[in-house]
Amino acid sequence: MRSLLVVPLFVCASTIVEAQTGPPDIATHVEVRRTEHGVPHIRADNMEAAGYGMGYVQIEDYGVRVAMGLLHSRGEMGRWFGRDSIEGDFNARLTYEAAVRGYPTLDTDTRAIYDGFAEGVNRYIELHPDEFPAGFAPHFTGYDVLAHEVSGTSAREAARFLDRIDPQAPRGRNAEPEVAVASPIAGGQDPPDEGSNAWAFAPSRTKSGHAILLRNPHLNWNSGYYEAQLTVAGMVDFYGDFRIGSPFGVVGGFNRDLGWSTTNNSPLLSQIYSLDVDSTQVDHYLLDGASIPLQRQLTTVEFRNGNGLSSETRETFRTTLGPVIYRGNGKIYVLKAAGDGDVRGGEQFLRMMRSHSLTEWKNAMRMRARITSNFTYADRAGNILYVWNASIPKLPLPSGGDTAAVPITRTSEAWTSYIPFDSLPQLLNPKGGYVENSNDPPYFTNLRQPLDRSKYPAYFPEPRLGLRQQLALSLIDNDHKLNLQDVLALKHSYRMLLADRVRDDLVREVRASNPSPDVARAIDMIAKWDKTVAPTSRGGVLFEMWWRKYVDHTRPDTMYAVQWTEKQPASTPSGIRFPDRSVEAFKWAVEETTRRFGSPDVAWGDVHRVRIGKVDVPVGGCNGDIGCFRVLWYKDDPDGKREANGGDGWILAVEFDNEPQAYSVLAYGESSREDSPFHSDQAEMFARGELKRVYWQEKDVEAHTIQRYRPGEKR
Repeated sequence: MRSLLVVPLFVCASTIVEAQTGPPDIATHVEVRRTEHGVPHIRADNMEAAGYGMGYVQIEDYGVRVAMGLLHSRGEMGRWFGRDSIEGDFNARLTYEAAVRGYPTLDTDTRAIYDGFAEGVNRYIELHPDEFPAGFAPHFTGYDVLAHEVSGTSAREAARFLDRIDPQAPRGRNAEPEVAVASPIAGGQDPPDEGSNAWAFAPSRTKSGHAILLRNPHLNWNSGYYEAQLTVAGMVDFYGDFRIGSPFGVVGGFNRDLGWSTTNNSPLLSQIYSLDVDSTQVDHYLLDGASIPLQRQLTTVEFRNGNGLSSETRETFRTTLGPVIYRGNGKIYVLKAAGDGDVRGGEQFLRMMRSHSLTEWKNAMRMRARITSNFTYADRAGNILYVWNASIPKLPLPSGGDTAAVPITRTSEAWTSYIPFDSLPQLLNPKGGYVENSNDPPYFTNLRQPLDRSKYPAYFPEPRLGLRQQLALSLIDNDHKLNLQDVLALKHSYRMLLADRVRDDLVREVRASNPSPDVARAIDMIAKWDKTVAPTSRGGVLFEMWWRKYVDHTRPDTMYAVQWTEKQPASTPSGIRFPDRSVEAFKWAVEETTRRFGSPDVAWGDVHRVRIGKVDVPVGGCNGDIGCFRVLWYKDDPDGKREANGGDGWILAVEFDNEPQAYSVLAYGESSREDSPFHSDQAEMFARGELKRVYWQEKDVEAHTIQRYRPGEKR
């Protein structure tokens, strides 16, 4: 194993500049060609050079964010920025230690990409010292890049447990409080509807007879999706998204033969166990009839203190089952989590990127290093597949969920293995020629071939089908044959499914309430509304304002006359449960919409905007909880408009012809730098519901190259 490089805390910036004797040799082995909109196509002679190119272009486009992410992964924020930056360093140091231990176990190609990525970041910092704090020279290594991706235990599950057992308990490294979100009717920030949509169509459903895949994650627009092509001849040729700060952050995309998309799921990945303390010995617990000492961990982090360094040390404990999250009442509570400390996630994604058949791809998935996410797959051979992926524990005892601990006295009572990959819910080439997922449980990914819930353990998720996925299914559960443009047109549907379910009830109740003239005119407008949130549509702003008021401080699923049922999964819920409340909410909404936006019949796009750089244009789309598939959420701006700041930022659709044919759009651009030509150049295209052509083949990349350089050479 390599030795860790120790560098001085402060280095004179002029010394760094003088050290620039020329580009490193690795730069001669990689070329970056940027096509229109700044998409980097990285072609390298070897895997280390490929990683170098990826690290360089990411920091070129995202600057200090990449460096700070790696510094955080190393656990050195305090060392560079002072004591007020140390809080995350303690957990990061433990993760970093796991990365160092696990690094030699990774295959050569994966390590080469991690090493190269770090070298690319270092080279950029060396060439551009003015972009970073004075003397900033951390010299990153592959360990830092890997530490950015190491799996850990779930802070959220630990927090929910502590909220139940002891709300005043200190929050250690495995427990962080959940953040409350304000009601959107009060203005401010909409609650994020973080998730994804994915479709795959079999050849039987396409006009060309080739499979089609749609990838459509929607997260906050600072989540850092990064579009690129990575090519090493004879080894890998992959186009898709790479999350900023890593070569292998949750990757989706395609190669010549296959592709996949991820959508978030919520499997049970851990279990909280309670162990009896040994009352005769300090820091011991009882298991398997023996007294076992807790594993004491002392973690020391340094922090900048004036011109020098100080340090702080904290204590945590582990057991043979996992980290201790709480001690009290004669018990030791332990969180045993899937993937804890697993370093192989990048290696699995690289294997997937290099797969060229369904068999190879599934073998890569069987590594179980990517412990969560639904995967939607399509290939050139004509296969489509949905997998509810999870490294889900095989529990020997009933689950306590995340709010109750399971008492155990023997190791055999704790889980030790996963449900086999081939036993997970999945659907290959189903009836109807499609699979679909929008983050709901797996059972209705295809309405013609639903999965049987009874075949799976009790701690698998219960059936549910939200309005967003119901709309998605209504768009594609038919016998129409589609081409790539048809798929994209459906993706950009502005329909709001909630209006289909409750609009008629609302109109009837308000009209029967002897409304004032203003309210009567407003409800007549809602009755004529096309039930979309297209930019020019009038009615959606008022309707959403009404709904948010109607369900305020309630569980929205309880506010329908007919709640969701498994027997009618795609046509429920529906109707208004509380007519009087709905009428009062509508009266309020008419006044509030008029006050905030000037008129109850204001057009959706007059209120809702894409504002990036100098771009300020109308946009359509709404939150998925009210049944939009074109998902966007917004924040209030000082001028009263609502600015999109999350949702459908990245869209990719590919058809597996003899060579892949694809289109994409990245709403917030390839670069976060406001002075970059690639910062806001896709914003208007996105707002109009348009995509750009993906340049995949060498001849197309070459024909559309607008910049060509070897990263790390002075330009």
